[in-house]
Amino acid sequence: GVRPMNDTLVAYMTRAVPRYTSYPPVPHFAGIEASTYDRWLNALDPGEPVSLYLHVPFCRQLCWYCGCNMKLASRDAPLREYARTLMNEVTLLAERMPARMTLSHLHWGGGTPTALAPNDLEAVMAVVHSRFDFTPDAEIAIESDPRTLSDSMIERVGALGFTRASFGVQEFDPKVQRAINRIQPPDMVARAVDGLRDAGVAAINFDLIYGLPHQTIDTLTDTVATCATMRPDRLALFGYAHVPWMAKKQRLIQEAALPGMAERAAQADAAASALIAAGYKAIGLDHFALPEDDLSKAAEAGTLARNFQGYTTDTARTLLGVGASSIGRTPQGYVQNTTETGAWARAIEGGALPIAKGHAISGEDALRGQIIERLMCDGRVDLGDLCAQHGVAPEWAEQFDLSAYERDGLLHRNGARLDLTDTGRMLVRVIASEFDAYFSTGKARHSVAV
Repeated sequence: GVRPMNDTLVAYMTRAVPRYTSYPPVPHFAGIEASTYDRWLNALDPGEPVSLYLHVPFCRQLCWYCGCNMKLASRDAPLREYARTLMNEVTLLAERMPARMTLSHLHWGGGTPTALAPNDLEAVMAVVHSRFDFTPDAEIAIESDPRTLSDSMIERVGALGFTRASFGVQEFDPKVQRAINRIQPPDMVARAVDGLRDAGVAAINFDLIYGLPHQTIDTLTDTVATCATMRPDRLALFGYAHVPWMAKKQRLIQEAALPGMAERAAQADAAASALIAAGYKAIGLDHFALPEDDLSKAAEAGTLARNFQGYTTDTARTLLGVGASSIGRTPQGYVQNTTETGAWARAIEGGALPIAKGHAISGEDALRGQIIERLMCDGRVDLGDLCAQHGVAPEWAEQFDLSAYERDGLLHRNGARLDLTDTGRMLVRVIASEFDAYFSTGKARHSVAV
C-alpha cells in the first residue's frame, strides 16, 4: 500500500545524497597515477576470481532522460575503432596481472553495447577469452536497447554464451515515451525477450523509472502489469534524476510535466507493491527478483553486494573496468578511466592504462564502506561485528548520533545493532550518508533520495 506522506518524510526524501555504488562516492575520487594502478594489479591474488566490466559509451538513439556519459553513433566506423581499442586495453590490463586470472562475472554496459556490430562484439570477447579463464558458473551479461537490437545480434549474443541480458523498459505509456524520446511498444520488448530466451540467454533484467514527465501511478502500475506477463527474472526501479546542469539532453524534458515529490514517492510505492503482488521479492533499495533468481538467494543469505551496476551477486573484490569513463576497483582502491574517448584511446595506443582519477582506500574507508554496503544491501548492520572485523574499538560506533532517525521511525537501535524499518529502507541512502566521512565536506551535487 501507499504510505501516508508527512512533512518529515518529504524532508528526508528531498535530501540530495549519493547512490553509494562505491565508498567513497565517485565525486570524491582525485588524481591518481596510472603506475599506482599498475602496482595494485600486479599485487592481485591469482587464486581469487575477478570481474570485468566493459563500457560502450555509444547509443543509436538519444533518450532525453539519460544522465549517462554517451555519444550518438550515427556511423559505424567510430564503433569499430572503439572495439579495437577495447581489445588493446584488455591486453594491457592482462599484461599487468601476476598470472592468468579467472573471471566470475563479465558485464557489458553503456550506452548500448549491442550498438556494436556482432562481429566486433565477438572479436572483443575472443580477446577476453584469450587472456582470462572463466569460472564454471560465471555470469556473462549485456545491456541492450530493444529499439535497435537486431536478430543477428540476438543470435550472436546467444552463440557467445551470454547468460543474462538487460533492457531499459522505463515506462510503456505512449505519452510518457514521447516526452522522454524513447518509443518502444510492449511487443517490441517482448520480441527482444523471446528472441534472447530462444537463443539461450536464460536470464532477463528490466529497468523501470518513476518520476518521469506525464507519468502517473496508473501508467506505472499498468507498465508493471505488462512487464510481469514477460516474466523478467529481475527488475530495477529507479527514480528519474533531473540534473539538467549536468546532463544537457535533459533540457529537452519539460520540467512542468515532472511529478512532485510526494507523487514520486507514491509512484515508487505503488510500483513496488505491484511487483511484490506479481511474485517478485524486494531486494535492497530498488531491485526486485523472482524467488528462484540468484539475487533473491543472495539477499536471503546476506551475501548481496553493491557495485557500479547496482545490486549484484558479484562478491569479487576486484572489478576491472575497461572502456572510456569505466570505473574499476582492487582491494587497494578505485580507479576511473578518462571519460573522453579520444584521450582514452591515445593513452592505450601509447601503452598506458587510461586512468584519470581514483582513490586509495585508507584509514576508516574500508570499515565505513562496509557499513554503508550492508545497510544498502540488508537494511541492517551490526556495527560491533564490523568494528571487530576491522580491528577497531567498539566505542568507535558511538560517535554516530542516529536519534533523529529513531524518533522519526526510520530505524531501531539495539546496542551496536541497527535495523531499518520499512520506511527507513526506502530512505537508506540518507541513513547511509551518516557514515560517510566525505559527505558533509563535499561540494558534489547528488540526486534526491527517493
